[in-house]
Amino acid sequence: MTSPDPENSAPLGFARHDHAACTAEAMAAAEARCAAENIRFTPVRRKVLEILLHDHRALGAYAILDRLRDAGFGSQPPVAYRALEFLVTHGFAHKVERLNAFIACALPGAPHSPAFMICRMCDTVAEATSGPAKGALGAAARATGFQIERTMVEAMGICPTCASSEKADA
Repeated sequence: MTSPDPENSAPLGFARHDHAACTAEAMAAAEARCAAENIRFTPVRRKVLEILLHDHRALGAYAILDRLRDAGFGSQPPVAYRALEFLVTHGFAHKVERLNAFIACALPGAPHSPAFMICRMCDTVAEATSGPAKGALGAAARATGFQIERTMVEAMGICPTCASSEKADA
């Protein structure tokens, strides 16, 4: 599988897509990368990624821990936090700071700066790409000589499904 081009990728999360294929491709990419880089993809790490891939909503560590417990894994918070730290460190997941939650990366293996669009009504999260040196912030940084190393872009709003639903209710 070739790495997706973050510059030409549509935000994943709000758009209709083959979710089973989306999940299978993400799991295959994670497994292949772990094998190629000799990184241990333990059953707990694998299960946490599966949980995050289940739908395009960010989940908190305790929600993940509940699902791990239901699947027969440990019930201590460090179990979930260690798996999440691994997934974030290796680019398989991102932390959505606004929600204090985690989401599977829509572009695993592709270097990118994620930008999140978060629906305030249904908590669906779509990941788009952003560059740390793009737009007005990038221009300001260049003008002052500041070197941006990392940015976090999180926009709150209403997803297309909820917007359509609101119009139907009006």
